[in-house]
Amino acid sequence: MQNMPYEEQINALTKISRAIASDIYLEDILNLVVSVTAEMMGFNTCSLMLIDEKKKKLVIRASQSISEEYNKKPSLSIGEGVAGRAVKESRHIAIKDVTNEKEYKHKDIAKKEGLCSLLCVPLTVKGKAIGVINCYTPEPHDFSATEVNILVSVANQAAVAIENAELIVKSKVIQEELEIRKRIERAKGILMEEENLTEEEAYLKIRKYSMDSRKTMREVAEAIILSSDMRKITEIKKPQTSKPKGG
Repeated sequence: MQNMPYEEQINALTKISRAIASDIYLEDILNLVVSVTAEMMGFNTCSLMLIDEKKKKLVIRASQSISEEYNKKPSLSIGEGVAGRAVKESRHIAIKDVTNEKEYKHKDIAKKEGLCSLLCVPLTVKGKAIGVINCYTPEPHDFSATEVNILVSVANQAAVAIENAELIVKSKVIQEELEIRKRIERAKGILMEEENLTEEEAYLKIRKYSMDSRKTMREVAEAIILSSDMRKITEIKKPQTSKPKGG
């Protein structure tokens, strides 16, 4: 297997680092990671799998393989197969020939796609594996310490990108929830003032509007706020009647 010269490897790793530090979408970063890694290391297939927290399964999130059959492989449970074990044990695993490996799943796809040796490295964040990066060669290959170290570096960078993206998403969700609460609180206050309701009665009224209209409580709250604001504007615009002068 012909690898890139050392300088080109450094340039490839730099390219990955810059992408991770940029504001491009996570999916684009993951696709770039697998494509650059495959090119840099001379692998014929490279894929990245992440844990679906709800299903507790490893699923392919990015791959430079053009094989639809490979890309649609069934997900793996934690501890299942080579990738599942790499995640469970948080360590890299090298297999000389996956078609002869008892633990390897989907040998039929491997034979069809010409996949032989596998280097599977976990993506680790704060000591916890969140996925793996899988790299295959078409011929039997003994992975060197340098190859393992490079792939570990790539995996660590990818893990950082994924963690940052998830933190951003969580931050946005929290911000959205706070915004919704603020709107509902304001709408409750309007109903309490205009209809002389208690706080609980106002909340229940908003919830009933939401259920009856099949709209979210945020949408109902915004409608109440808008209606109140429009009434205030109308009151301001009403012509002032001047009192007749006495004579």
